[in-house]
Amino acid sequence: MRKFSILIPSWNNLAYLQLCVRSIEQNSASQHEILIHVNDGSDGTLEWVQKKGLKYTHSEKNIGVCWALNTLRPLVTTDYMVFVNDDMYLLPGWDTVFDEEITRIGHNQFFLSSTVIQPKPDVLKHLSVPVADFGSTPESFREADLLAHYQELPCEDWMGATSPPNIVHRDIWDLVGGYSIIYSPGMASDQDFSAKLWLAGIRDFRGLANSRCYHFISKSVERISKNWGGLQFLRTYGVTLRLFRRNILYIDDPVSAPVDRPWELRFNRMRSWIKRLYTAWRDTKGLKLLD
Repeated sequence: MRKFSILIPSWNNLAYLQLCVRSIEQNSASQHEILIHVNDGSDGTLEWVQKKGLKYTHSEKNIGVCWALNTLRPLVTTDYMVFVNDDMYLLPGWDTVFDEEITRIGHNQFFLSSTVIQPKPDVLKHLSVPVADFGSTPESFREADLLAHYQELPCEDWMGATSPPNIVHRDIWDLVGGYSIIYSPGMASDQDFSAKLWLAGIRDFRGLANSRCYHFISKSVERISKNWGGLQFLRTYGVTLRLFRRNILYIDDPVSAPVDRPWELRFNRMRSWIKRLYTAWRDTKGLKLLD
């Protein structure tokens, strides 16, 4: 019996996708349903997925992560959906930690993330992302070293789950309508999904330190023409991404001691107000926004 449904959008990243799928097969404690959306697939991805016998959907061009995830939803047959990027390598114990935490919680009103290890800091320099370089490509990947040392990297459970790998009950996914296509091809879509969960009453947003993966970092994002996700988020919710991440989700704070930020909250309210005025001014000028 399959435990989770793992949704993986992939865009001509065959070598990374092969590593990702292999990590799921060899490092998972349970059997899972692997679902792939093949964007384009002209690099051999489509043929590889077909030959391997994986369940998949396909688009002739890259439709972005939001459309891809929503396209995969009808294939899901388990209760829990896990979103994984194709340039991620899941580490032993990732699913056991999720499973045990779900049992401990006892209901489906939550959103959990794994802790991501990266070869260099991400753009936002998240404190919850341990930095350790085990390679930035499949060719330079030091898999044996990673498997030997990933548990030694310091981290504790943290607040503010947004990014993959993440897990949510399919009823909660359906309640908020999946990923919002207005964020296509995907910038700020993770935060938007968390915001929709928040509006639906979810308050448990946590990253689990002992559910870990290695991320080669944005091997598709660096190739796309990006939408203006931060502005779209502001226009949708009336707050900045920074305010939502830091003052509502408390992202990066340890679960044991979240930080109170009343001054920062007031500052960001002012910042949001200024940005709303700026957006309104641009709209009146008839300038096209790159949302």
